Amino acid sequence: MFKSITRFSVRLVERYLPDPYIFVVILTLVAGVAAMWSESKTPMEVIDIWGNGFWGLLSFTMQMLLVLMAGYMLASTPAVKAILSALASLPRSPGAAIILVTFVALIADWINWGFGLVVSALFAKEIAKKVRVDYRLLVASAYSGFIVWHGGLAGSVPLTIATEGHFQADKIGIIGTGETIFSTFNLLILLALFIVVPLVNRLMMPSEAESVYISPELLEADAKAQEAAANAADNRPAARLENSTVLAMLIGVAGLAYLFNYYVIKQGGLNLNVINFTFLFLAIVLHGNARNLLNSLNEAVKGGAGIIIQFPFYAGIMAIMVDSGLAKTLSDWFVSFATVDSLPFWTFMSAGLVNMFVPSGGGQWAVQAPVVIASAQALGADMPRVAMAVAWGDAWTNLLQPFWALPVLAIAGLKAKDIMGFCLIQLFVTGVIISIGLTYF
Repeated sequence: MFKSITRFSVRLVERYLPDPYIFVVILTLVAGVAAMWSESKTPMEVIDIWGNGFWGLLSFTMQMLLVLMAGYMLASTPAVKAILSALASLPRSPGAAIILVTFVALIADWINWGFGLVVSALFAKEIAKKVRVDYRLLVASAYSGFIVWHGGLAGSVPLTIATEGHFQADKIGIIGTGETIFSTFNLLILLALFIVVPLVNRLMMPSEAESVYISPELLEADAKAQEAAANAADNRPAARLENSTVLAMLIGVAGLAYLFNYYVIKQGGLNLNVINFTFLFLAIVLHGNARNLLNSLNEAVKGGAGIIIQFPFYAGIMAIMVDSGLAKTLSDWFVSFATVDSLPFWTFMSAGLVNMFVPSGGGQWAVQAPVVIASAQALGADMPRVAMAVAWGDAWTNLLQPFWALPVLAIAGLKAKDIMGFCLIQLFVTGVIISIGLTYF
């Protein structure tokens, strides 16, 4: 029965899910019509809001791109690649390969979402060279680990409210990560997902006749072509600087010294900027020279192409949702029938819906924070739990929203329709787990 449901889901998505760019265009139109209908806005008012907000996330877009770029550059260093290759030699069967890919993805995404997306995709390709397994499910398994990112070390919401002077500090103060990321309820949700998500992926394995395989020779040829480009002879004087280990180490060690001072001496906390700094300078040191680093960057940029063109559209959607009052109306409606015990659940559900239109953890918190904070204070609900409900709702529907799958798909050479049918099954399973965790754990 489970395989039949999976088969139906895969076929449904393959047939009806459009390219992520078409998806964002459709979401723009849906948000615009909803704003006109629900908030009594004229078409020109909606268009004006949309256009004014179109470039509203440029700095955040750059920050997100750096997360992806720095994560890719670190993941593609020889040291990290050697680890991935050694791990890829462990599974001896397709089922073991699926479970291992999922588990590695969950760990990597918990550490950092940009690093996790890249590592899991590269690991999936590495395993596909050694184990004959359905490539679509293998890549979907790699992406399914993304579900834990907002409950992990790089979660936008918990890091934001743990930062001095954040935009809601006058209402809720500073909430440390001990009450959010490292709280008992959050750790129990993570534990449940680390057990269930790999098992569900294993259960979704299609039969031999229905499986889609990729040629290991094709993947090897692609890797060899990249290596040949990186090692191409260049006798220019400038090339000696580009290939200089000394120059790379000088700037790399300076960066690591800053990080030592920040983390150890000053006891600094995690935020997106310092995470980007950490991964970037580890990549500089581990690549050994500027040429290897820049070759890696050139590959990383390909995975970010979709982000560059689509994020402005999502900024426009976010502007419609916020400035028209639509996001507040949606959030208000969800929490209007909540109690002190059920508020985290309804906040989670509303966040999952809003995430379809605002696929940015930080952006979504900006949209929903005023509503959920006021509701939590009025009901006397647990503020850290409610904030994490927004975080988990944002992470949850990324299994349906193809936007953040773009880097994985670019690395794996697949389309969104190839993996989203499997992710749809995980959407329902993980939704139940997270709902129970937020309400009862």
